[in-house]
Amino acid sequence: METALIWFRRDLRARDNAALSQALAAARRARAVFVFDTDILDALPDRADRRVEFILASVLALRATLRARGGDLDIRHGSARALIPALAAEAGAGAVFAARDYEPFATARDAAVDAALRADGRALRLVKDQVIFDTDELRTAAGGPYHVFTPYRRAWLARLGESDHAAWPVDERLDRLLPATAATPDAAMLGFRAGGLAGLPVTPGEAGARALLDDFMARIDRYHETRDFPAVKGPSYLSAHLRFGTVSIRELVRLAARRPGEGAAVWLSELVWREFYQMLLWHYPDTATRCFQRKFDAIAWPDPPGHFEAWREARTGYPIIDAAMRQLEHSGYMHNRLRMLTASFLVKDLRVDWRRGERHFAEKLLDYDQAANVGGWQWSAGVGTDAQPWFRVFNPVTQSRRFDPDGRFIRRYLPELAALPAGFVHAPWTLPAAEQARLGVVIGRDYPPPLVDHAAARAATLTLFKDAAGKTMFE
Repeated sequence: METALIWFRRDLRARDNAALSQALAAARRARAVFVFDTDILDALPDRADRRVEFILASVLALRATLRARGGDLDIRHGSARALIPALAAEAGAGAVFAARDYEPFATARDAAVDAALRADGRALRLVKDQVIFDTDELRTAAGGPYHVFTPYRRAWLARLGESDHAAWPVDERLDRLLPATAATPDAAMLGFRAGGLAGLPVTPGEAGARALLDDFMARIDRYHETRDFPAVKGPSYLSAHLRFGTVSIRELVRLAARRPGEGAAVWLSELVWREFYQMLLWHYPDTATRCFQRKFDAIAWPDPPGHFEAWREARTGYPIIDAAMRQLEHSGYMHNRLRMLTASFLVKDLRVDWRRGERHFAEKLLDYDQAANVGGWQWSAGVGTDAQPWFRVFNPVTQSRRFDPDGRFIRRYLPELAALPAGFVHAPWTLPAAEQARLGVVIGRDYPPPLVDHAAARAATLTLFKDAAGKTMFE
């Protein structure tokens, strides 16, 4: 075709970009655009949302990269549903190329854009970019989608071939990109305050992703040993970059699949988990708000007054939980092991509906990915795709002693507990009152007492599940 429009969304990079590559191969010239979609931005409750600043910085870095190679990027602000068809008409584009997105909002938006383009004689071409296998590419023997991770992973690994993670060529055609036609917005023009990135353990853009990846590849061989310890530099810290596509999933899979050793194999399995949840949300979009195991929709969550607020504000009296919630508030990031623990604690100890926690994470996480977040919350709550996880209740003290044995992570985010010896930092209420006074850490004055008794809360929660599921579960 003569002209194409390239719509950047969750693929903010010039390197190995499927939509960019295919559009440049299909058209003699192309206009690239990113839209700060007001249908999304206007719904955000925080005008200092870190994600907006991360995206803006990454988009500007992408534009600089394209310009350095002879191209350009148009940056717009408005409703994508209206802007994309209008920009396609303005450019005389025969088709709009974009990376496929699997979230319910995105699929509805893309259907509306597709209809508008078709009515104008144009096409929307969605291409696979943020996953290795998408939609219906992996099916069970019965022809349906997988509901359990382990067989899905086996099928995923068995099918994986070199062509599945081959890079899309881009560089040699970037001079086909047309100049931008709009002024560059800043955070204020978008209606947001800058400064939210202070203290984040991540730098935006492809350069930020590349630095993290290079650092992680020097540590990946020990990933299986270090990944569960929040005080240790174990994870890749690439989650935000994967979320916004400043790094290619194909490159990550290629590096992991070709590297020997258990560390790379375990990390590859984590990347497969990400695709498992993307696949599930695409097949079952209503699980964004409903339990995958529908019988548990019947649970009447007690939601005791003040419990959710104490969890959100790091006042539960359980140090590992409170430290994790402070990490989230401070940085927009939370260690994966702690995401499981805090989710389990809110649901199984505090008896609060998992959806309230999922929404809080959606507001706070820089790397918020709806599929992974919903899947993780349902897994921790025991209402998701696992066969029988409802009775699994993490003990916060046991988990704290196991994964933060010296209390390093706790002391970092709860400095009021810094004076406590390692034997008591996980359960400070067990320290004798005389020692509390001597150390200046008095429970009830300097740090709250436990909001609930774990054993009693566990028993009450299991009764909720049994009542909702019915006696047939146990026959």
